[in-house]
Amino acid sequence: MIETDILIIGAGPCGLFTVFEAGLLKLRCHLVDSLPQAGGQLTEIYPKKPIYDIPGYPDILAGELVERLMEQIAPFHPGFTLGERAERIEKMEDGRFKLTTSRGTEHAAPVIAIAGGLGCFEPRKPPIGNIVDFEDKGVEYIIKDPEFYRNKRVVIAGGGDSALDWSIFLADVASEVTLVHRRTSFRGALDSVEKVMELNAEGRIKLITEAQVTGLNGNGHLEDVVIKHKTEGEMIKETDHFIPLFGLAPKLGPIAEWGLNIDRNAIEVDTVDYSTNVEGIYAIGDINTYPGKLKLILCGFHEGTIMVQSAFKRIYPDKKLSFKYTTVNGVQGFES
Repeated sequence: MIETDILIIGAGPCGLFTVFEAGLLKLRCHLVDSLPQAGGQLTEIYPKKPIYDIPGYPDILAGELVERLMEQIAPFHPGFTLGERAERIEKMEDGRFKLTTSRGTEHAAPVIAIAGGLGCFEPRKPPIGNIVDFEDKGVEYIIKDPEFYRNKRVVIAGGGDSALDWSIFLADVASEVTLVHRRTSFRGALDSVEKVMELNAEGRIKLITEAQVTGLNGNGHLEDVVIKHKTEGEMIKETDHFIPLFGLAPKLGPIAEWGLNIDRNAIEVDTVDYSTNVEGIYAIGDINTYPGKLKLILCGFHEGTIMVQSAFKRIYPDKKLSFKYTTVNGVQGFES
């Protein structure tokens, strides 16, 4: 069982910054996230999207912000359980919470901070009737390890940053990369679009626009996909893997079953410390709601800062809280 002071559900920007604020109070943190890497939406959906409301940065790319946050919390050595969804929560005899993930990993902590953004994410699946039959048998919605596709034939579908970036990356890994997009224009960063066009001209990526993957075939494992072109009709493309990258749909998931007060898929909190109706459980960031709520990363940072002050008092009710400014002693003076 993994034990910590504050168990943070969600490794997005608000969850990561909470580690820093908790570290200043010498509180240990462990983060659980259903995605395979830290960063939440910033990493998974729009890593190259500029963000304009982070103090000190006129603008910063979402992926770079995650890198900066990870660098900021490194001195406090947080733990991570990634690629596993928080499933069940129960109160133990000693008053702590036990949280069990979708893979059975158990965690224990006196305080839980839900920083799950808009909840857990589930992939947006294309409307292909038998796609479920090929999941983990040639169909993947998230690329966890690029080496898994070494010397394999890959078909990627999508027109956003994820589809473009992974097509570019896998061009040096897979034996064959085909990118299928239903339009001729792309939603991703211009430099990524230009790179895909260059790789297509060089024959290192096969780009098929105005087309969609409409069928999957195989015997126990994916063998080929059916691609329907707007003007040229259907074609069969042999492949080892089909990766539809249409983004992730946020859902509250199992959190909705934890006895928390929910209003329109958001968790109601007390703005004094962002606590929920269950003592010891807090909610920060986009997943919470209260009068005047603004769904900004900046606001989530504030909520996490206030929350850890309350968490400290719950964990150490007889200990005096002595908070010092980092400008006086520096972060190194707060390492645990």
